Amino acid sequence: MSSLPKPFSVCEGPCESCAARRRGLSSALHQRLPSPLLAASATGLVSLKEHRRLCEGRRNLAAAAIGGRKITHPGKAILAGGIAGAIEICITFPTEYVKTQLQLDERANPPRYRGIGDCVRLTVQDHGLRGLYRGLSSLLYGSIPKSAVRFGTFEMLSNPMRDHTGRLDNKRSLLCGLGAGIAEAVLVVCPMETLKVKLIHDQCSLRPRYRGFFHGVSEIIREQGLRGTYQGLTPTVLKQGTNQAIRFYVMNALRNWYNGDEPRREMHPIVTAMFGATAGAVSVFGNTPLDVVKTRMQGLEAYRYKNTLDCAFQILKHEGPQAFYKGTVPRLGRVCLDVAIVFVIYEEVVKLLNDVWKTQ
Repeated sequence: MSSLPKPFSVCEGPCESCAARRRGLSSALHQRLPSPLLAASATGLVSLKEHRRLCEGRRNLAAAAIGGRKITHPGKAILAGGIAGAIEICITFPTEYVKTQLQLDERANPPRYRGIGDCVRLTVQDHGLRGLYRGLSSLLYGSIPKSAVRFGTFEMLSNPMRDHTGRLDNKRSLLCGLGAGIAEAVLVVCPMETLKVKLIHDQCSLRPRYRGFFHGVSEIIREQGLRGTYQGLTPTVLKQGTNQAIRFYVMNALRNWYNGDEPRREMHPIVTAMFGATAGAVSVFGNTPLDVVKTRMQGLEAYRYKNTLDCAFQILKHEGPQAFYKGTVPRLGRVCLDVAIVFVIYEEVVKLLNDVWKTQ
C-alpha cells in the first residue's frame, strides 16, 4: 500500500502552495502528455504555467468585480453619449452662437460688435431671443451622433488598456481621447460644424439665402457637393483630436487622484461637474487658435484661403497674434459648461443603464 500514489487536489486560490506540492509530481507523466489541456482531460492535472494563468485570471476578474471600476460597455457609452450631447447643446448653444459671431467679425472689415454684450444686444434687438438659437438645428442634429461616437470610441479603445481593477493609466487616456476626437471629427464634427458656420454666416448677411437647416444643406450640397460639407477637415481633426485628448486626460487624471486606492469609488455629480469644467477650461486655452482657423476655413469666405496654413498666416499677418484668441471668453464659458454637463449626464445615464441593461 505504501507504493500507491497519494491523493492530491488542485488549489483554486493563490498558486504558491499548490505549486510547491506539484513540484513533487513525476516529470515523466507531463512528458507523456502532449499538452496541458490533454493532461487536464486525461488525469485531472494542469501544468504549472497553465494553472498560474487560470488562477491569475480568476483573481483579476474578482478584483474588477469587487474592488475595481466597472468597465462600461461600448453600447451603453454610445447611448449615454447621445443623450448627454442632446441635452447639453440645448443648454449651451447661445454661447456657441456668440463665439462664432465674434470669430467671423474680422478686423480687416469694420467690426460690427464691440464685445460679447454688444453681440448679444444687437442679436436680440434685430432677431429677438430666438436669434441666439439660429443654427441650433444643425448643431443639435450633429451633437447626438458626435457625443455617441466620442464616448463609444473612447470606451472601445480604453477597455482593453485598463488594468485588472478597471483603472486607466493617464498616458493611455490621452491616446484614447485623441482617437475618440479624430473619430468624431471625421464622422460627424467636420460636416456638422461646416453647416453650422455657413448657416450662421448666411443669417448675418443682408439677404440670407437659406430658409432653414434642410434648405441650407440641400443648397450647399447641390452647389459644392459633399466636399462642401468637409471644408476645414484638417483643422477640425487637429482641434477635436487635441480637444478630447486634453479633456479625457485631465478628467482621468483627476478621477485617479480623487479615487486614490479605491478605483470603484463613485464620484458625486458635483465633483464630476467640477472636474469636467476644469478639463474643458484646459482644452480651451490649449486649442482656441485651431478653433479660430477652423471657423475661418468653414465660413462663406473660405475661398480666400489656399489651405489651413495659409489661413493661419493671413490671420497672423492682417490681424495679429491676438486674433487667434478671438471668442476665447464666450468659448470658455460654453466649453466649461459643455464638458461639465456632458460628463455628469453621461455618468448618470450609464449608472441607470447598468441597472436595466445587464452586460458582462
